[in-house]
Amino acid sequence: MTTWKKILLGSGVVFLAAVAALAVAISRDEACAPAADPPTGVETMRALQRRCYGDLEVLELATVAKPVPGDDQVLVRVHAAAVNPLDLHYLTGKPYLMRLSSGLGAPKEPRLGVDYAGTVEEVGRNVTRFKPGDQVFGGRTGALADYVVVGENRAIAIKPVGTRFEQAASVGIAGITALQALRDSAGVEAGDKVLVNGASGGVGTFTVQIGKALGAEVTGVQSTRNLELVRSLGADHVIDYTRENFTEGDARYDVIVDNVGNHPLLALRRVLAPDGIVVAVSGPKDNPWIGPFWRILRASALSAFVSQDYNTLLSEFRQADLETLAGMMAAGQVTPVIDREYPLEQAVDALAYLETGRARGKVIVVVSPPEGDLPAEPVGTEESPAS
Repeated sequence: MTTWKKILLGSGVVFLAAVAALAVAISRDEACAPAADPPTGVETMRALQRRCYGDLEVLELATVAKPVPGDDQVLVRVHAAAVNPLDLHYLTGKPYLMRLSSGLGAPKEPRLGVDYAGTVEEVGRNVTRFKPGDQVFGGRTGALADYVVVGENRAIAIKPVGTRFEQAASVGIAGITALQALRDSAGVEAGDKVLVNGASGGVGTFTVQIGKALGAEVTGVQSTRNLELVRSLGADHVIDYTRENFTEGDARYDVIVDNVGNHPLLALRRVLAPDGIVVAVSGPKDNPWIGPFWRILRASALSAFVSQDYNTLLSEFRQADLETLAGMMAAGQVTPVIDREYPLEQAVDALAYLETGRARGKVIVVVSPPEGDLPAEPVGTEESPAS
């Protein structure tokens, strides 16, 4: 056994040992602590939060202290925020492995939400890139609230002119994931044949459009009702998974972006080009302890013995990538797809709808719409899986 294979095997052992230790550490969830009133005399705001792990019932729209920007921070008044599967994971604390960072018995950070779009209200004394009145978008924990504070050089960028706040709020996690999957993990070039499994969901709708912007020949896999949606995003070919299993077809792909994780790794390998690559964005979630990470380990092990590659994407917010996506939106290469919008008072309903797995594109929470901003036209509300 070569050294690098030993390292791979050893890493897997360490990983499983960490999971076992975590299982011992977590005996039970802590009870929900009562909400504390904000200090007297401070400005307040609304924020969706939870004080323990659980289902949607533990969420509350609370009154909390309005954040104050530090010297290198920007205070953003949030007009719109998106909900993501990540929010549901942080809500339940599952898979348990993630509690190593989010908190073992109870969440360290009570507020939910990441993706936001809004207007800069105040900046710290060292901030030079942004000023009050700037319209911005990006990602910051606690975005399902009236305000967020963001580091000047962190996940914040100027919103493109002509892009609605709701559209900009939908970009964050989904857009960054799609961009990094195609450009960084897969190295997609013009002429590459790219298959997007789960093409009508949040990440999928961005992946199709960014793939086309990079010059790829894109095939989208989704259900019957979403065929026309994916075609309208620019897909060259569409496959209805209710009628055809793409892993049994004759086509071969240079890149498969897997947003679903519903096919065995060996089946995906069958339809890959000899030097092709699978980028796994999501995977089976039926294991409450490690979620899709067991599939990640198996994929890494398989990659060691075949010419094809299996990458698991752990995307990260980069200001430069937000600016790249802003440029794509401004150029008309990417148009965010919004399924439904909910007011902040109904944010729990937004998460409940997301949890059904039926959303096409993104689900948005409107926090405080600026005057003159028009409502979006939803792409549809039929109840069938968005994939």
